Amino acid sequence: MAAPIAARRVLVTGATGFTGGHLARRLAADGVAVRALVRNPHVAAPALPGIELAAGDLTDAGSLARAVAGVDVVYNIAALYRAAGLDDNLYRAVNATAVGTLIEAAGAAGVTRVVHCSTVGVHGDIANPPADEDAPLRPGDVYQETKLEGESVARRAATDAGVQLAIVRPTGIYGPGDRRLLKLFRGVARRRFAILGRGDIWYHLTYIDDLVDGFRLCGTHPAAAGHTYILSGPEVTTLNELVAITAEVAGVKPLPLHLPVWPFWMAGAACEALCRPLGIEPPIYRRRVDFFTKSRAFDSSRATAEIGYAPRVGLRDGIGRTLAWYREAGWL
Repeated sequence: MAAPIAARRVLVTGATGFTGGHLARRLAADGVAVRALVRNPHVAAPALPGIELAAGDLTDAGSLARAVAGVDVVYNIAALYRAAGLDDNLYRAVNATAVGTLIEAAGAAGVTRVVHCSTVGVHGDIANPPADEDAPLRPGDVYQETKLEGESVARRAATDAGVQLAIVRPTGIYGPGDRRLLKLFRGVARRRFAILGRGDIWYHLTYIDDLVDGFRLCGTHPAAAGHTYILSGPEVTTLNELVAITAEVAGVKPLPLHLPVWPFWMAGAACEALCRPLGIEPPIYRRRVDFFTKSRAFDSSRATAEIGYAPRVGLRDGIGRTLAWYREAGWL
């Protein structure tokens, strides 16, 4: 087997976000020289102690060229997630076009490998769970569509630039500091979380520490070059089961309430139509309703077999750590 990649100095984009921040801090704690691409170093500095901060933006080619100088591995975690009132072209600029620009800059600077973060959302609703990397690609919104486009852009750019590329498709990410699933965990803990529909759809979470381990393997393991990996947690449950586990860990009884889906879906469509032209975040929108109707169950055995990915944090443990952090931070 070829020797692991020597990742003595790395660049992390998206380090001011949840996943990128955990990755950057973990690498730095383990003695890796970490540089983070951030828009405002003064604002980012308190959350990224001991990390070199490079001012710039994914859409600024000049700042990318400076950020990748002297780097062995680039972890591209930054992305434009779902937000109200944003033009589709902005999603494409960040999630697709900028990926190619970053890899071109990496190739010119002599970077060995780029690890690009995509999403299992490119597979859409999973008709025959669990899905692996060869499952049909059916993105359902502009975020997922541009993330899939970003994968294609990354592959072409890596071939042209002579850079090794690994693509990661994480499942739902959770852990201390996460805000995306805060509403679910907080709602269950406060007995205010009602399930829309039957709750029998599959939902698959990955604890942040396990995901960071997977990213590191994709950055250094020789077998990862040229491959795409789904990284998921060790357990998959139905939404009903996830709520029950969260309630048990929180020490409460789950709210025994199931509501019909269609009134909320219609309300979401109406709110989007009214709020999006004004740049206002809708109080309810269809994507949030889709959370209750689309199955997400995945198979990460390819990453296990090829690069040794071994998620260790079970749901009860991970949810317990997350709820404890929320309480300490005053979020719960």
